[in-house]
Amino acid sequence: MSNVIKFGTDGWRAVIAEEFTFENVERVVYAIGVYIKQTYHKDPANRNLPALIGYDTRFLADEFAKRAARVLMTMGIPVKIANRDVPTPVIAYAASKEPTVGALQFTASHNPPQYCGIKYIPHFGGPATNETTNQIVSLLNEIPADFVAKSLNCESFDPMSDYISAVSKKIDTKKIGSSNLKIGYDALYSTSRGYLDKILTDAGLSLNVLHNWRDPLFGGGMPEPKPECLTELIATVKEKKLSVGLATDGDADRFGVIDDKGNYLSPNMLLALLTRHLVKNKCQKGIIVRTVATTHLLDCLAKSYGLEIVETPVGFKYIGEIMRQKDVLIGGEESGGVSVKGHIPEKDGILGNLLLIELMAYEGKPLSQIWADLLAEVGVTFIGRRRDLHLTMPIQRGLMERLIAEPFKTVGAEKVTKVGNADGLKFYFDDLNWLLVRPSGTEPLIRLYFEGTDEKRVDAAVASFQKQVDEIIAQLESTTSSEAKVKVNA
Repeated sequence: MSNVIKFGTDGWRAVIAEEFTFENVERVVYAIGVYIKQTYHKDPANRNLPALIGYDTRFLADEFAKRAARVLMTMGIPVKIANRDVPTPVIAYAASKEPTVGALQFTASHNPPQYCGIKYIPHFGGPATNETTNQIVSLLNEIPADFVAKSLNCESFDPMSDYISAVSKKIDTKKIGSSNLKIGYDALYSTSRGYLDKILTDAGLSLNVLHNWRDPLFGGGMPEPKPECLTELIATVKEKKLSVGLATDGDADRFGVIDDKGNYLSPNMLLALLTRHLVKNKCQKGIIVRTVATTHLLDCLAKSYGLEIVETPVGFKYIGEIMRQKDVLIGGEESGGVSVKGHIPEKDGILGNLLLIELMAYEGKPLSQIWADLLAEVGVTFIGRRRDLHLTMPIQRGLMERLIAEPFKTVGAEKVTKVGNADGLKFYFDDLNWLLVRPSGTEPLIRLYFEGTDEKRVDAAVASFQKQVDEIIAQLESTTSSEAKVKVNA
C-alpha cells in the first residue's frame, strides 16, 4: 500500500476513506516512529524526549491523531497530544520550545474538506527537509504485518499560552491597542479561532468575527483565504466600514487580508507590505527569501534597502532551511506563507495578520493608501497572472521534457534572456518580467506563473506562450494516439 502514499511539498495529503485510512496512517506513523528511533532515540539520553501530536478541525483528524499516539506509544516513544485542534505554527513552536523529537500534525491545510493529511515537523519547528521525508518514505514498509497499536493513555498538553506569549512579544501590542482599528476576522472554521482573535482583543481591539466554530465541512466551501472564499468578510468590511478584514486557512499557516475598500490583497502584495514594515517602521535588516513563483517586487525592495535576496524552489521547507542557517529578515511564498526574523522557520498566518495590523497602527493610514505609498516608492507596478494546464501525466512529462531539451528562445515579442531550472523552468525576459512553468508534485497539472511590469506585455506573453505550448501538446497527443493504435493493431 505504500505506493499510494506520496509526500508533496509539505507532507502527505489524500482523500479520507480512500487513501487516507487508519491503516495507511498507521503505516506512515510507524515509519516516522522508526525515523525518530534512528535519529533521536539512538542516544539513550534522548529516549524520554516526547513526540507532540496536533490536528486541525477536519473530519476524523482528532481520531487519526489519537491512533497516531497509540502507534508511537506502542513503539515505546513518549507522546503528548494537543488538548484541542491546533494551528500548525503553534504545534511547530511547541516542538521547538522544549526538547522534543518533533511533532506530527494532522491537517490538509487549505484543501477541500474530504482531504486529510499528516506532516512531520522536526524539533527545530519547521517543515521537514527532503532528506528527512525521503528517509521516512523509505521506511513505509517497516511496519510488521502483525502490528497492533495498544490502547494506552496519552498525556495531553495545551500549547496556547506559550505561543501567544511568544508571538505577542514580536509585535507592539500597546500601539495596536491604541490604534482604534476596526477589524473583521473570518476564522473560516479553522484552528486560528481563539488565537488570533484573543491576541487582538487582549490588546484592546474589538472584532467583527465570522465562522469561529468548528465545522468539518467548512460551511460547504474550502478553508482557503482567497477572494471566492471570503465573500462574507468582504461584504462585512464594506457594510460596516471596517479598517481591514483578516483570515487564515484551515491550519492557520497562511493568511488573507481585505483592505478598507473591500479589495483582496494577494500574498505577493502582503509580503511586500510586511517587508517594507519591518525595514521602515521596525528598523530591521536581513536577507529576504522568496520562492521562484513569488513576486520580484521583493527584489526591488531588496535593492532599495540594500538587502540580499535569495530565491528557493517552491515549498516553505526550502525557506525554513535558509532561516535556520542565515540571518533572514522575512521569508515568504506567493501561496500565502510567511515567517520573520526571530520566529520559527515555519509559515505562520496568525503572525502574518498581526504584523499587518501592527503595520497599520504604525502608519496611521488606510491600508489602501499604504499600498499606494509602497508602489510610489518603488516606482514600478507589477502585474501577475496564473494558469493551470490540466494534463495527463504522460503529456505532462512529455511537455516538460520538450521544454527542458528545447527551451523557448522567444515568447511572442519577448526574447528569453535566461532560463532558470531551480524548480521547473523559469523564463526571464529581464529581471522583472518572467514566466515560470512548474509541474505540480501531487496533481496531473502544470502551473504557469507570469509576472511583469506592463499589463499588455504580460497578457501578450500569456497568449503567446499558451499558443506555443498548445502546439507541443497537440504533437504529443497525436504521437500518443498513434502509439496506442499501433499497440491495438499489433
